[in-house]
Amino acid sequence: MYKIVGKEYLTPVICKMEVEAPRIAASAHPGQFLIVRAREEGERIPLTICDYDSEKGTVSIVTQVVGASSRRICHLNEGESFTDCVGPLGQPSEFVKWECEKFTRSRFLFVCGGVGAAPVYPQVKFLHSKGAAVDVIIGARSSELLIFEKEMASQCDNLYICTDDGSKGEKGLVTDVIDRLMAEGNHYDCSVAIGPMVMMKFVSLTMKRFGVPLTVSLNTIMVDGTGMCGACRVTVGGKSRFACVEGPEFDGYQVDYDEAMRRQTMYHEFEIEADHKCKIGLDE
Repeated sequence: MYKIVGKEYLTPVICKMEVEAPRIAASAHPGQFLIVRAREEGERIPLTICDYDSEKGTVSIVTQVVGASSRRICHLNEGESFTDCVGPLGQPSEFVKWECEKFTRSRFLFVCGGVGAAPVYPQVKFLHSKGAAVDVIIGARSSELLIFEKEMASQCDNLYICTDDGSKGEKGLVTDVIDRLMAEGNHYDCSVAIGPMVMMKFVSLTMKRFGVPLTVSLNTIMVDGTGMCGACRVTVGGKSRFACVEGPEFDGYQVDYDEAMRRQTMYHEFEIEADHKCKIGLDE
């Protein structure tokens, strides 16, 4: 059993938990994920590791309530436990393999939308510890949906906030901020975008104009996390790839986003039905 030792709601629908998982904490790297089951008969849910502490033996995960399984996860309280917690899974971020001197010569731009700020945070934290220069753009529909703002500010050189409604930071989209930064003469050696699939698509179209290498994470398309179900099969560079075992990070300019977005809707009707049953307690 994997005990929940800390829980807080970052927004009304986004919950952060700190979980006792010493083996995962000891071997986790930025970019990887784990799989949890809230109960014996529960669905396997892949969640990106948003922080890890090898000394405490804990990992942190962030869950957004979007359906029945995520609702059950967020209903668990501090002191309760997950039935299963498996990881770390997936491939670490490419820069984890870099030689030390390369970090101090590199400048990164991270672009995150909504809950995508959670998987971006461990990457920014890692790069900051290695001496790399890092700028971060966080976008959300409104100020109430912004997460990891303070944490990110402590680990990056420059933090830019934008909201669709202008309730905090700049009013507009993350791509508007990218255009402005580039127009001001900023140079980046690498860029990373994590968030809704449609956001990553338009960030890719924007960054391509400036010739900056871009990595995106396809964590939102994963289901079983082992490559067995095939639900995370996507086309990257004209070839079929499995996000959970070969990713979740890929070259942003090679991903077929339209196909990935279609795949995300495959189980939508089943998810609505399952969430309705969960809300009224028919599947307990």
